[in-house]
Amino acid sequence: MASFNKLKSVLMLALHWILHGAGATDTCQVTVTQPKFQEADYSMHTVLLTCTFSAFGCSLSPPQVLWFRFLTKKHEDLCTPECIDQQKYKVHLSENNILLQISNLTVDDNAVYICGVAFSDSSSPHSKQTGDGTVLTKAVEKQHSNRRLGFIFMIITSSLLFLYSATVFTFFLVYKVGNTDLTCLNNLQKITSGRKIFQAIAQELQKQRYTEHCQQPEDLEDDTVYQNR
Repeated sequence: MASFNKLKSVLMLALHWILHGAGATDTCQVTVTQPKFQEADYSMHTVLLTCTFSAFGCSLSPPQVLWFRFLTKKHEDLCTPECIDQQKYKVHLSENNILLQISNLTVDDNAVYICGVAFSDSSSPHSKQTGDGTVLTKAVEKQHSNRRLGFIFMIITSSLLFLYSATVFTFFLVYKVGNTDLTCLNNLQKITSGRKIFQAIAQELQKQRYTEHCQQPEDLEDDTVYQNR
C-alpha cells in the first residue's frame, strides 16, 4: 500500500509535468472517482473500465484524460493521452464519464488501472487529479470448471434423490395394493364359505322334505289295509 501511494504521488508529478501550462482559471478543482474492483469472466475478451469526474470553476474545454496501469513491481503509461497500443486500448469520453476499453483480455491484464483528468489551461494544483484506481481481475477457466463440476454434482444428486423418492413411492404403492388384494381375497373366501353353508342347509331341508313326502303314502296304505281287514 505504501508503494502504491508513492507511485500515485509520482504519477501526480508526472501529470503536472506532462500538462504543465499557465492559465487564467486558477480556481479549477477536479474530483475523480473509480470503482475499487471489477471482475471479468474468463469468457470475456473485452472489458470497459469506468471513471467519472466532476469539475468546478474550470474552463468549458474538454479535459485531457490519461490512464496508467500499476503492476506488481512497475507502472505503465497506457494512454497519456495517446494509447501505447491503439488496437488493445481505447478511451471513450462522454460528458463526465470516461471509459477505458481493453481488448484481447487475458489474465496478464490483471492490474490496478488509474484514471487521470487534467485541464491543461489551468494552473490550479487541483485541476489535475487521479482516481484511487480500479483492481481488474479476470477469472481463469479453472474456476469456471469448478462451478460447472459443482453444477453437474448438483444435478446428479437431485437425480438420485428423485430415483430414491420414486422407488419408495413404488414400494409403498405395491404394499397398499397387496394389502387391498389380500383383504378382498379374505372377503371372497368368507362369502364363498357362507354360500357353501347355505347350500348345505338347503340340501338338508330338501332331503327332509323328500323323506316326509315319500313316507306319507306308506302310512295311508297301512291304514287302508287295516280297515279292510
